[in-house]
Amino acid sequence: MTTHHVRRSAVLAAAAFALPIALGVAAPASADSQQADPFGPACASVPKEGSGSLAGMAKHPVATAASNNPALSTLVTAVKKAGLVDTLNNAKGITVFAPTNDAFAKIPKADLDRILADKAELTKILTYHVVGEKIAPKRLAAGTFKTLEGGSLSTAGSGESFTVNGKAKIVCGDVQTANATVNIIDTVLTPR
Repeated sequence: MTTHHVRRSAVLAAAAFALPIALGVAAPASADSQQADPFGPACASVPKEGSGSLAGMAKHPVATAASNNPALSTLVTAVKKAGLVDTLNNAKGITVFAPTNDAFAKIPKADLDRILADKAELTKILTYHVVGEKIAPKRLAAGTFKTLEGGSLSTAGSGESFTVNGKAKIVCGDVQTANATVNIIDTVLTPR
């Protein structure tokens, strides 16, 4: 039962990171943030109004926010399959590195179908995308963060150009939801 709760928490945390990205919600940046608004090339494609806009996403918890963003539909499906929606929506002060649909499309279909069918593996992958603390943009320059999965991920870069684990690019960063900061990424991360 303990392992199940840990996995469920990890999946929910992963969902939390994905949802804010999907919704595109942005909240005011904290005093320690370098950016006042979300940054990155993909932010321009976020709807300007409605529940999928940056302002709309800021009003909802991460999983709900992500469900309003068509670019995050695969992530939302994965979070639902893992049973992490409530976990992510109820978490406080988390950061989610949310892969886009295009990120999931990089995985061969047979492999993705296998992962989506294996709840334990899916939960491990999704919770690896969630960090249990709010990460301000300035900390992305050279950071190492413990994930809900139990491993760690690293970030590097400057200005508005950051990578995660040396390969995933943050394409729209510092998106705020009611309970999380979301960094939308172009590659699905693999637990190390």
